[in-house]
Amino acid sequence: MTAGSTSGLEWKEGDVPVSLRFDDPYFSLGNGLAETRHVFLAGNDLPERFRDGFSIAELGFGTGLNMLATWIALRDQGFQGEMRYTSFEGYPLEADEIDRALRAFPEAHAVAAPFLEQWGAGSRVITLPGLRAEILIGDVRERLPAWTGRADAWYLDGFSPAKNPEMWGADLMAEVGRHTAPGGTFATYTAAGHVRRALGEAGFAVERVPGFGHKRHMSRGVKA
Repeated sequence: MTAGSTSGLEWKEGDVPVSLRFDDPYFSLGNGLAETRHVFLAGNDLPERFRDGFSIAELGFGTGLNMLATWIALRDQGFQGEMRYTSFEGYPLEADEIDRALRAFPEAHAVAAPFLEQWGAGSRVITLPGLRAEILIGDVRERLPAWTGRADAWYLDGFSPAKNPEMWGADLMAEVGRHTAPGGTFATYTAAGHVRRALGEAGFAVERVPGFGHKRHMSRGVKA
């Protein structure tokens, strides 16, 4: 556990951060960046859907890896305009913890300096070329219902449903549906039946599709 951390970490396999609170790693013990691209970007048909004003929302900011992968995709596409990125995080990491974790992914770490500088200065609104991110800290069960935005795409990336059931409850999935624009999408690494059912009840047409690496399945869906 890192001294002074409010998040409660231990490090495995060198630089893989694991939450002591949920006994779950912040990213894949394999290639977390490749998993992000498979699950959250491809799962939401991104970057093909990127446009000015497009809104992404996320449950579980963690190390910011998903945000950085999205920003890299924007840059590589030559995106013109500004996208909005809203993330809900209950237990934010310190800047030095994020920096250490991102070193596992040289491509992401190479572009992380502007984010880390703002985060380390205490800002929870991160401005990057083409992307404006706001990280809402606190209990998502309070923060999401109060949020006034609607997402075109959701990254559902909380800790495992078995270890963090509050993040995946039916009431919260209903709020995800309520805060999704018509035709909006979600993607998540989990294929747990109760999560898929809750998202179906929240108004999504849900499908189970091949997961990343050793994970047989993941879930994605479109808001009717």
